Amino acid sequence: MPARSKQQQMAAGAALAAKRGDKPKSSLKGASKSMADSMSETELEKLASTKRKNLPKRVSQ
Repeated sequence: MPARSKQQQMAAGAALAAKRGDKPKSSLKGASKSMADSMSETELEKLASTKRKNLPKRVSQ
């Protein structure tokens, strides 16, 4: 599943870095923290690898 916004893509990248051990989990906040806990590494890779060129900055819920 591709990311729907730039913020979602960046949060997935931060969560992926924490899951791999490149970044401490304690540095995560908000959406990236919940993504790291609830999603697998392959799901995070799919979200983080989405190209940001034509994505909106934020999607309202």
